[in-house]
Amino acid sequence: MKIDIKKYLAQLSSLANKGKKYLGFMFVLVLLGLSGFLVFRINQLSHLEPSEDAVDEKLNASQRPKFDQATLDKIQQLQDQNVQVQSLFQQARDNPFSE
Repeated sequence: MKIDIKKYLAQLSSLANKGKKYLGFMFVLVLLGLSGFLVFRINQLSHLEPSEDAVDEKLNASQRPKFDQATLDKIQQLQDQNVQVQSLFQQARDNPFSE
């Protein structure tokens, strides 16, 4: 049994000629399918939450600043002594969006 390549090439070329008029439609379908997949994947990844292990690892890796009580007392004392600074602090607490 011999395989006739010319016969298959002729059939393939006739099929390609029939498909040329649908080439634009197929191109648009491929682009729509690709954009739909990207929107689906972005939506899926945007709702992804980290695992508890990853959160714990990040919390343990970060160092929180620690202030001793003497420093806090000194800041409070300086704030109480300076009336102008105290009024600025109070004004900023009352209305944080004013300039």
